[in-house]
Amino acid sequence: MYYRGCFPDPVTFTFLFAACSALSSPRLGKMIHAHFILSGFNFDVFASTALVDMYAKLGFVELAQAETLFRLIRSKNVVSWTTMISGYSQNGQYVNALNTFLSMEKEQGLEPNEVSIASVLPACANLGALEVGERIETYARRKGYMNNLFVSNTLLEMYSKCGKLDKAKQLFNEVRDRKNLCSWNSMMMGFAVHGKHEEALDLFRLMLREGMMPDAITIVAALLACTHGGKIAIGREMFESMEDKFGIIPKLEHYGCMVDLLGRKGKLNEAYNLIQTMPMKPDSVIWGTLLGACSFHSNVEVAEKAAAVLFELEPWNSGNYVILSNIYASVNKWDKVAKLRKMMKGSQITKVAGYSCIEEEDQIHMFIVEDKSHPRTNQIYEILEDVYCKIMKSYNGDESDLDAQ
Repeated sequence: MYYRGCFPDPVTFTFLFAACSALSSPRLGKMIHAHFILSGFNFDVFASTALVDMYAKLGFVELAQAETLFRLIRSKNVVSWTTMISGYSQNGQYVNALNTFLSMEKEQGLEPNEVSIASVLPACANLGALEVGERIETYARRKGYMNNLFVSNTLLEMYSKCGKLDKAKQLFNEVRDRKNLCSWNSMMMGFAVHGKHEEALDLFRLMLREGMMPDAITIVAALLACTHGGKIAIGREMFESMEDKFGIIPKLEHYGCMVDLLGRKGKLNEAYNLIQTMPMKPDSVIWGTLLGACSFHSNVEVAEKAAAVLFELEPWNSGNYVILSNIYASVNKWDKVAKLRKMMKGSQITKVAGYSCIEEEDQIHMFIVEDKSHPRTNQIYEILEDVYCKIMKSYNGDESDLDAQ
């Protein structure tokens, strides 16, 4: 087009950005973006939205390219907002995804569509933002969006991950004949990770009877159910036959499930041998699973092997040092505890502070121990002190009475 003197318009750039997304080519995307700016069309809402979408899908959200472009769009429409929400959600930035959705809701004349709902619900699921998710369900039902299977499935996944299995099962049954593999997998996974292993395996059997072929995620859910139910024979048989029965070649996550299953049952040497025979390189998750199992069973020999690999894979991770130290302490190997702490100090490895999230008035707040970053810190600590005093009074005694209990 350029060589023939026919210059692109905003619609052309919209299609070009979509093409760069489909090709997963950041290099081409940046080149087209440069032409877009030189053409003077960077304030066109549709082309700019396509540009934001391209960067979001290419995983450039964390580099603030998509964020900057999004802020430059003068008249943001539902598609613009939804694109940003989807980009955050797909890149694991769930707090940003949820907060962007909540900001969109406050815009005059804008109403979330089906894609907006399906994009924000995974963020609610991963953050445990149940109250927002429930409010979104009410809105989706009022707008008639529940006929959209993507909306129903993301809502089902949200309730499953948040442990509201009764609501998840209600939605699963509501979908009826429209169920797809995603519906079955979400329900199975919900049962499996929340201790309902029998229900998960029953659902797996029902799924097979109804002629639905499982995929790799289905097998993960079934193996997790075996893990939490301690069903080592069923899990081993399923793992060893998954390729012959269903044509599914075991992946890293399937090996991880088996290591977890064997480790929980105390078969640590078998788990270690399985890792050694894996056709792919085991990652830190698998070695960490084995180390965790060693901690539960106080197995120093295998723990040292797993920890040695983990120290190479992720030398910055203080958690691995702490777990091995605890294993040494559990068997009174205090000399090795001291040696490990000296090693951590010499390598300047510090324990990373954990944080918590709390949902309040449709906002997600993150905080750590003794956090003072919130603008209303003083009021928060005053209320906490008041709560503490009321707890003390309820025991009708002093602090020693509470400590004793």
